Amino acid sequence: MEGQVMKNWLQQRAYLTPNRVALVFENQEWTYEELDTEVRSLARKLSGKGVREGNHIAFLMDNHPETVMLIHALHYLNAVMVPLNKRLSPAELDYQLQDADVDVLVVDQRHQSVAKELQFENVFTLGEILQTEESTFGLNDSIDLDQLHSIIFTSGTTGYPKGVMLTYGNHWWSATGSALNLGIHDSDRWLCAVPLFHVSGLSIVMRSVIYGITMVLHTGFEAKEFIRSVHENRVTIASVVSVMLSNVLDSEAFKTFPESFRCMLLGGGPAPLPLLKRCEAEGIPVFQTYGLSESASQIVTLAPDDSFRKLGSAGKPLFPSQVKIVPTNDEDEQVGEIHVKGPNVTTGYYKKEAVNVDKIRDGWLATGDIGYLDEEGFLYVLDRRKDMFVSGGENVYPAEIEACLSGHEAVAEVGVIGAADDKWGRVPAAFVVVRNGAEVSERSLIDYCAERLAKYKVPKVIHFIDQIPRNASNKILRKDLHPLLKKDDHHEG
Repeated sequence: MEGQVMKNWLQQRAYLTPNRVALVFENQEWTYEELDTEVRSLARKLSGKGVREGNHIAFLMDNHPETVMLIHALHYLNAVMVPLNKRLSPAELDYQLQDADVDVLVVDQRHQSVAKELQFENVFTLGEILQTEESTFGLNDSIDLDQLHSIIFTSGTTGYPKGVMLTYGNHWWSATGSALNLGIHDSDRWLCAVPLFHVSGLSIVMRSVIYGITMVLHTGFEAKEFIRSVHENRVTIASVVSVMLSNVLDSEAFKTFPESFRCMLLGGGPAPLPLLKRCEAEGIPVFQTYGLSESASQIVTLAPDDSFRKLGSAGKPLFPSQVKIVPTNDEDEQVGEIHVKGPNVTTGYYKKEAVNVDKIRDGWLATGDIGYLDEEGFLYVLDRRKDMFVSGGENVYPAEIEACLSGHEAVAEVGVIGAADDKWGRVPAAFVVVRNGAEVSERSLIDYCAERLAKYKVPKVIHFIDQIPRNASNKILRKDLHPLLKKDDHHEG
């Protein structure tokens, strides 16, 4: 469509700023010109393997420069990428490969053994692709913003995950909205220690090339390496969740961040007050965010200026986006389901027409999250609608109780679920990971909550465990907490 076509992003960036550093990984770095040269070669080799425009290409790979190159190479072929979660079982992977109509699966060396367990047969290893002769088939030097770019599966904490369809335009507007909020500095370097198969990692790949900044890539998160990289690689922005940020501050390797570090982009739920205070004391600017795969990453962000004044809020929507609350039957008028709209929001889920009709109306996407807007328009996210439970006729949001317990100095991590109860239907049960070196009793934590929460929200039982089960997006897997309940957790009033 006229006006919707752009030059290939990497090609244009390599033309505009060829000598600027594009990618840093361990002791290696690539300029945009060098990256583009390698990506074009990889694209021609993929073409030599028969990959064509419109093909659905899945990848099961670690965070590595070759993964970044594959993402850009698929742009040159106008193929649709399907990033796969490395933590999934073969049966779960087979489901997603079939559901997304994948034509080819690309795996790195570490995931070749997993590929052999799959029902899916059309698998290319990275090694055999790199040994393939380059095709003379022409590469696409332009992109259509309305064209399908990726199918990213929702985390699937309950039921089957759905493939979120994201266009080039969705990613473009996500990057634009973030830039209008955070600004772009010539010296910016964005640290990516989150998975590239997740929208948070993938969006950093998109932003870095659109902005013309450096992406500092890590294979995964390790606090000591994160801290070293901030200092040695001159990182100015990093994407984290609360548990990552806590581990950084708790690390023996921690030392004050350089003044050039300007943004810790925090997703995965509001930051506990003690964590924010520690960041403030250390001069680390925290931007809390609310985002979804469906919105191509963040869609609401809270600036550090408001982090204490609006404690617990995710902030206001990014410039091109909108947020509204739609009251449901079991909430009051202020509290309801969060709906989002904007050019960064998906047009729907792949092959899920019934779901699309149900969840998307006039461009507004029903997120499944519960929250409210205060009088100034700041969004507060209470919980996933499906995680809410009713206790004695009152709605209980586990995330609210988790936020309270996270404020206790002895608590490192916490997960809350509803335990069956003869009198109230369900009552809160909490699972707590205690900070290293700290000591705390069940009674003291219950009393701590009783001072801060309504009586029906106070956990009736607290279990101390070594680790909170989480998925690759760092969301709590509440279904995995239920088996940890004990028989004596069943209350009779």
